Amino acid sequence: MPLQPWMKLLSTDDHLIEPPRLWQDRLPAKYRDAGPRIIDQARGEGRSPAEVWTYEGRIYPYIGLNAVAGKKPEEFGMEPTRYDEMIPGCYDPKARLRDMDLDGVWGALNFPSFPRFAGTVFLEGQDKQLALLSVQAWNDYVIDEWCAAAPDRFIPLCILPLWDVQASTAEIYRMAARGAKAISFPENPAPLGLPSFHTDHWDPVFSAAEETDMPLCLHFGTSSKPPITADDAPFAVTITLFGCNSMFATADLLYSPVFHRHPKLKVGLSEGGIGWMPYLLERADGTWERHRFYQNVNQDVRPSELFNKHFHGCFIDDKFGVSVRHQIGIERITWECDYPHSDSYWPKSRAYAAEVLAEVPDDEVHQMVELNTRRLYNFPDTAAEVRA
Repeated sequence: MPLQPWMKLLSTDDHLIEPPRLWQDRLPAKYRDAGPRIIDQARGEGRSPAEVWTYEGRIYPYIGLNAVAGKKPEEFGMEPTRYDEMIPGCYDPKARLRDMDLDGVWGALNFPSFPRFAGTVFLEGQDKQLALLSVQAWNDYVIDEWCAAAPDRFIPLCILPLWDVQASTAEIYRMAARGAKAISFPENPAPLGLPSFHTDHWDPVFSAAEETDMPLCLHFGTSSKPPITADDAPFAVTITLFGCNSMFATADLLYSPVFHRHPKLKVGLSEGGIGWMPYLLERADGTWERHRFYQNVNQDVRPSELFNKHFHGCFIDDKFGVSVRHQIGIERITWECDYPHSDSYWPKSRAYAAEVLAEVPDDEVHQMVELNTRRLYNFPDTAAEVRA
């Protein structure tokens, strides 16, 4: 059964490729040489140079898999690429809207690319004032240019200066006032050299997220600790196991003090799939029943209760997850497109979603592809309000 035409698909996990002059046009003049900018890098005789980012003299190549929309799987690769080898919808919001129309997708929340999905590149900055200005420049671009192209279709997400809790808290309030709806945050801060979820370090940040009613979006891979089994294992192993990062983040948070201190905090697991959720919760509850008495964990609230109150996930092609949706909770499930990454089905996302959801009643489909996202991200259908 095709998706009903009145259902507006909203993706909770897409990505934008930053345009080459994003920072050069926004940073003060004295920071432009050290700030993020595009330079050429040779990539073999007879080939045009790749375009790569440089920041404080360090080189950050664009990974080819970050911008493969419109390519066949046989053309995928890991090497750096060029803007003229991407389709314009990767980096141009107006072109993105045309690609979304072609794909049958109404709206999307977009994560960064060069700064990494939670802005963790700027943790590496030696000049922290430049790093802070670079975070703010990305956030301002998202509001002023990317989302301004279609405020009813793009869900604004912000990144944080993670090295400074006070500055992160201030940025949450600044961006909430500018219309941001979500915060990208590392799935696990500890591998980044930051305090873990088991400390009180992040309490001001989480309190600000509660007060502004913005979910923390934990995209897999934001810990910079991908699931690697062996040094000589093919990257296919890591791609297959990336959803395990979302499992690690969930277990970590469920046994942490975070939700006991922040009862209104919302968490979105981005690109982690949903089919694993019933098993993990069964395992977590069983572990809690048997082992809570001798450990420094909450003694009163089962992990599944916390999950049901605080978490939501998303799927692309998780047919098993859709089949066990009632065990997960339909109200906790959202849909994603993942444009322009290699998991995306663009330009056939709507057709493929209809295939995955073919046996699901219309009211449940509508919840998962649109209504849950509008509720969780405080993103009303303004056109519907006008009609009313």
